[in-house]
Amino acid sequence: MVHESKAIDLAMEAASGAHFSGLRLDGLLSSPSSSPRAAAAAGPWPDPSTPGRREPFLIGVSGGTASGKTTVCDMIIQQLHDHRVVLVNQDSFYRGLTPEESERVHEYNFDHPDAFDTDQLLDCIQTLKSGQSYQVPIYDFKTHRRCSDSFRQVNASDVIILEGILVFHDQRVRNLMNMKIFVDTDADVRLARRIRRDTVERGRDIDSVLEQYAKFVKPAFDDFVHPSKKYADVIIPRGGDNHVAIDLIVQHIHTKLGQHDLCKIYSNVYVIQSTFQIRGMHTLIRDRDISKHDFVFYSDRLIRLVVEHGLGHLPFTEKQVVTPTGSLYTGVDFCKKLCGVSIVRSGESMENALRACCKGIKIGKILIHRDGDNGKQLIYEKLPKDISERHVLLLDPVLATGNSANQAIQLLIQEGVPESHIIFLNLISAPEGIHCVSKRFPSLKIVTSEIDVALNEEFRVIPGMGEFGDRYFGTDD
Repeated sequence: MVHESKAIDLAMEAASGAHFSGLRLDGLLSSPSSSPRAAAAAGPWPDPSTPGRREPFLIGVSGGTASGKTTVCDMIIQQLHDHRVVLVNQDSFYRGLTPEESERVHEYNFDHPDAFDTDQLLDCIQTLKSGQSYQVPIYDFKTHRRCSDSFRQVNASDVIILEGILVFHDQRVRNLMNMKIFVDTDADVRLARRIRRDTVERGRDIDSVLEQYAKFVKPAFDDFVHPSKKYADVIIPRGGDNHVAIDLIVQHIHTKLGQHDLCKIYSNVYVIQSTFQIRGMHTLIRDRDISKHDFVFYSDRLIRLVVEHGLGHLPFTEKQVVTPTGSLYTGVDFCKKLCGVSIVRSGESMENALRACCKGIKIGKILIHRDGDNGKQLIYEKLPKDISERHVLLLDPVLATGNSANQAIQLLIQEGVPESHIIFLNLISAPEGIHCVSKRFPSLKIVTSEIDVALNEEFRVIPGMGEFGDRYFGTDD
């Protein structure tokens, strides 16, 4: 046992000298002559151009070699049995070695980012996310080349899991991910697993495995893999042995799969949970033939739900009270420093619901010219003098282009209100408006009851509900 340990140490030491960087010998990076994507996805997946098409949820799983990434992926897939899930391995996108590189294969760094065809990997993920299938190459680890006459067809699915040591390295790939998981396992455990895997599954001897580990695997982990850990949303210690972490991840994925795609992209966007009551009220207020009385009645009901949901995002403190039975009840105390600000005039329709929920609340007003200037001309503002010390509920029933909302939010920030202290409440939102506001103010929260399909050529929300203020205040005649 001592002799074997010494031999391992000698092999590791001998491999620690100067070595080939792992870039292609000719300095050229070959690319596929044509994209191996199929014409259309199999099964009942909607056409990519269809409005409201459900975009797959992309999970990136990274970590050091033999850290247990595949085990984690398998466990997630098993627990997501009620959804269509596909696994894409970064290893499938290794570049095939040239004859010159094959002769010096022991000097080639398979753990360097340039060992992968990242452009093709990016094409694969973008194709799958668009709802189409893709022909993933098959890589032979013994010949270090791709199989020229076969591939693995991956169909569009609800969930795509992208697994590999360097899947977080390229920002273009990273930006497509809805969730990033880093599997963090002890280095000694990873080395032992790699030795067992490469000798048993890939037909290599232990000396070559150790030499490659010392020359390339460990330096690449230190230079590329470990630094990418900072991009992870979730870090799982011990890999597949951490059942609690994986259960929590699966629960989170289930929640996200039930949300609108924009809620997966922007963590600051909240859509109140839809029920038949809410859908019924939306059906009524969107009906052009509804009476003004009914329009106001059901709009008020929906606005009240949005306001209540928005109040739930305010900070709270624990409070204990004594009940009439003499018992102690531990609850929470409402946020005291709060005010509303309505964007005139449609936003004024939401003031009564806010007053009904928050007794004596102060409400300010902002008037923005919406025509001819992209909604950016401030006409009038009247705000509480101490607004910088308060959390602000910004009121406007329809978020369309987001231009007037951005102007109002910028004014609040100029008045000293922290961006994270603003909650924007509306009944319906257009995706364009959510993109516009969330990209500029990522710390602000948006609470809405429905996200509609898009804006039309006249910048009106579709299907929408028309000019809300005119319909609510009876000035649409």
